Amino acid sequence: MKKMLSTLLFLALSFGVNAEGTGHLNVRTVVQKEQVTVNEAGETETELVAADTVVPGERVVYTITFHNISDEPAENVVITNPISGELNYVEGSAFGPGAEIEFSIDGGQTFASRDALTVTEGGVARPAGADDFTHVRWVMQQELAAGAQGLARFSAVLE
Repeated sequence: MKKMLSTLLFLALSFGVNAEGTGHLNVRTVVQKEQVTVNEAGETETELVAADTVVPGERVVYTITFHNISDEPAENVVITNPISGELNYVEGSAFGPGAEIEFSIDGGQTFASRDALTVTEGGVARPAGADDFTHVRWVMQQELAAGAQGLARFSAVLE
């Protein structure tokens, strides 16, 4: 069963951005998929290509860029992106230079570091797994200078 890019784009664009004040950030999200090819030397290469169509089992990559378009530093910058129920987060794939990365397992109500999250099933607590994550959040550790840009990225696999 094929999932069309328009579904992924809708999911990609339904993220939250916070910065002290208003009008500080211009945010752009791009959704791509990984394409694996074999070159003439027989070596496997992976590249990111447009996610025109994504089928179950394919890995998609969300890249969120943010640019401080104001004349003042942006403080308290937080980028939050939901992970659709049709996607499974790829363990260890989230990164963002200068950001602390946190996850939610309760629909974005609370966030914590990956290691601090637990799920209780049948009265027994267990560490949260990547498939339990509902949101990923990047909390910038320093202000974003006027004119500066930032990057946040994560991968997921379509069920």
